[in-house]
Amino acid sequence: MTPTTTTGTDRTPSQGRRRLAAPTVAMLPRIADSLSFLYLDIVRVHQDDTGVCAEVTSERHGTQTVYLPTAALSCVLLGPGTSITARALATLARHGTTTVITGSGGVRCYAATVPDSLTTTWLERQTRSWADDTHRLAVATAMYEHRFGRGTVPAGTTLAQLRGLEGQRVKAHYQLLARQYKIGRFRRAYDPASWDTQDPVNLALSSANTCLYGIVHAAITALGCSPALGYVHSGNQQAFVYDIADLYKAELTIPLAFSLHNSHNPEAAARRSFREGLRLFKLLPRIVADIQRLLDPDTEYDVPDPEEQLVDLWDPVAGAVQAGINHGTDS
Repeated sequence: MTPTTTTGTDRTPSQGRRRLAAPTVAMLPRIADSLSFLYLDIVRVHQDDTGVCAEVTSERHGTQTVYLPTAALSCVLLGPGTSITARALATLARHGTTTVITGSGGVRCYAATVPDSLTTTWLERQTRSWADDTHRLAVATAMYEHRFGRGTVPAGTTLAQLRGLEGQRVKAHYQLLARQYKIGRFRRAYDPASWDTQDPVNLALSSANTCLYGIVHAAITALGCSPALGYVHSGNQQAFVYDIADLYKAELTIPLAFSLHNSHNPEAAARRSFREGLRLFKLLPRIVADIQRLLDPDTEYDVPDPEEQLVDLWDPVAGAVQAGINHGTDS
């Protein structure tokens, strides 16, 4: 018996919509072009005959539906209060969209799904440079000079000497900030067994660093690299996360922690302060560009403008609304 074939005229409308929604290679987003991402929380994400949509339910407005541009997204970050169906996840995977399960504001990465269509170009470059001792030292040196300036590493410096130079620089930075905030001597300590006995600066620094690790982890996953293959750190599933996060601590988390030396709740204050000013959204594209330069130093990559408005707030009446400001009424 000859099997029956379905012609274009025989397809149902729902079948036609699904075929139109199927991605082609040309439609798949490239992380090298830009890091298009979306952060969602307190929504239900599901798939219907048209596409993937997010439903928001409130007493005032009822249920509102927003369709997600899955083919144009490289990464979706799902925050607390989000539920997603298996069918919606499958659609995101088909479109090459990385899905990351995060904490509030995207400041901690718990898990991620990497689509099979995600290119392995950057993973291969990372692996080749990581497996070769000479190239691995070159990347570690580039990380050091990224933090402290070009030409700060003498020729012939070993990895052990590089760690020593880094330790001296960071210690000097701690001492400078300690004098600035008049808190006397400071010693960096991280002891989970005696967490509550640590001073406010150490508590704030640990909390802010955790937020930073989550953002870096999300960027590394979206790019297709391995979080475990570090160049300075090793032996941990987040070794590369720690390497990349170190590039930004002196600028972001260390000054923030010292500014909270008088805080009664330095952990919560550090998390709130780190989210302010949309640091998450300004930092993600920058991390991607920095990783690309480290793994492919012979190619010039654009540096994102940190002052560029990358994210708006959605409003069903007014359209795009400026983000990064407090829209609450004055009390």
